[in-house]
Amino acid sequence: MIVYLLLALILVLCIVILFLLAQRGDEGVSRGQLREEFMASRQELASGLRDSRMELQESLQHIRLSVEDRLNALQQHNERKLEEMRMTVDDRLHETLEKRLSESFNQVSERLRTVHEGLGEMKTLAAGVGDLKKVLSNVKTRGILGEMQLQALLSSLLSPDQYDENVATRPGSREQVEFALRLPGKDEGGRPVYLPIDAKFPLEAYYRLLDARDAGEIEAIKKAEREIELEIRRCARDISEKYLNPPHTTDFGILFLPIEGLFAEVVRNTVQLETLQRDFGIVITGPTTLGALLNSLQMGFRTLAIQERTSEVWKVLAEVKREFSTFGSVLEKAQSRISQASSEIDRLVGVRTRQIQKSLQGIEGRLESGNGEKGGEPGEDQAR
Repeated sequence: MIVYLLLALILVLCIVILFLLAQRGDEGVSRGQLREEFMASRQELASGLRDSRMELQESLQHIRLSVEDRLNALQQHNERKLEEMRMTVDDRLHETLEKRLSESFNQVSERLRTVHEGLGEMKTLAAGVGDLKKVLSNVKTRGILGEMQLQALLSSLLSPDQYDENVATRPGSREQVEFALRLPGKDEGGRPVYLPIDAKFPLEAYYRLLDARDAGEIEAIKKAEREIELEIRRCARDISEKYLNPPHTTDFGILFLPIEGLFAEVVRNTVQLETLQRDFGIVITGPTTLGALLNSLQMGFRTLAIQERTSEVWKVLAEVKREFSTFGSVLEKAQSRISQASSEIDRLVGVRTRQIQKSLQGIEGRLESGNGEKGGEPGEDQAR
């Protein structure tokens, strides 16, 4: 900007000099004088340019120093801010890291505690399983457990009067079935007809089958399956010979297997099921199928009970009809008496009302006549 001003100043001086030369030429000024004046002007211009350059250098030096100071201050400010930001980030990072590590350690500790508790429970469960295995190794104890499970099913699905316990189905025999359902109807001696239910627990053969399957031994699997088949057939024959006694009982009985896995293994052999039903009249059930069978029997019991109570219902309806007829006649008599009483009340109200009105009219007439006599006395006094 300053350079442009200097150039403009030089241009103006040249124009002035040329103008002066033109005027002096007219006056006859010599060339020497013009040269001297031009040289003087040039020296002045050079001096002015030198001074301007010095001022420009000083100004630039001042600007450079100012810019350097500003840059240094800005750099120091940025360094302070960066240091503060670094400290803040370090603090936040340290805090977050400590928090995350603390949470992670707490979670790990909680998981370890849970695992420790689970291990304790597993040890307890393992001990319980061992005790249960010892208990189930006793044939008599297994039989008691099967009876308890069967009793729980019967008591939850049937009422106490729908089944009996320890029933001797054969007269004169000491053999007693664990549970027997009381069917509707009576036998020739007037006693109830029973449906025998017995629980069996052939657990050793079933365990041998499971062990053989885990080992993958084909021959051992076939042998264990054959043992289960023979054991179930023996149990079915035992129930049929001891407890089935038509017409005191039904012509079929129920063999209850307390374990669903054992029941599923038995019903896989459909040929054996048909053979047991045909030869011994025995139906195989498990915990689930026995519940469904008992529900079906309960519906049958309700249907028969409704049929037996139908005649009683008709008797009750006839009695209700007779009582309703009696109630209608009594209601008619009461209605006639109410009508008669209403007529008597209307007549009595009319007579009494007229008598009261007459008495009130007489009293009103007397009051009016008394008021007339009292009104005439003041007039006479005024005339006097």
